[in-house]
Amino acid sequence: MTDAAQPDLARMIDHTLLRPDATTGEIETLCREAERYGFASVCVNSCHVSLCATLLAGSPVKVCATIGFPLGAMSTGAKVQESRTALDDGARELDMVINIGMLKSGNLAYVEEDIRAVVQTAHPRGALVKVILETGLLKDEEKIAACTIAQRAGADFVKTSTGFGHGGASVADVALMRKTVGASLGVKASGGIRTREDALAMVAAGATRIGASAGVRILGR
Repeated sequence: MTDAAQPDLARMIDHTLLRPDATTGEIETLCREAERYGFASVCVNSCHVSLCATLLAGSPVKVCATIGFPLGAMSTGAKVQESRTALDDGARELDMVINIGMLKSGNLAYVEEDIRAVVQTAHPRGALVKVILETGLLKDEEKIAACTIAQRAGADFVKTSTGFGHGGASVADVALMRKTVGASLGVKASGGIRTREDALAMVAAGATRIGASAGVRILGR
């Protein structure tokens, strides 16, 4: 990808700040940077959604809220309620964590219904759902199963990781996820992507969105 294509790369980046100690001032800076550089969204914990929606009103930058973050082990009802609140506050994209323990226990029906419940909350409101697999905790066959379940449940994207678990995005995982879902879903690479070279490698492997706290550095600005 040439330098002239960098604006397209910017539009693939979810500018992310999910640290538990993130301050209001840092969230405000995140929003200013997202608007300045033309990122796809800001990705924040749900308590910050209302502030981001206010700051980004009238901007093409969307507000993305994490759901069930970072463990994914909350009840389905808790994820649905968090989703409703985030949507009410102005979120237009939801990044939800699957129930990893249920997946590894072989309870695929539970995982599918957990995803579907969030999808059915988001889609009537015009919001996208990205499903975080936490690939660093999964075997390849579990990654494939999770992608298949997310696709069947109506999700819009599958996403590699929270950035808070074991391992982050890898080219191999992105390629496997893209192969599994085909062209019907987006693939978001997230976790440990800090340079333009990292981001471009993920895009080459099939990623259509990049989650990163280093978005400004990735653009080389």
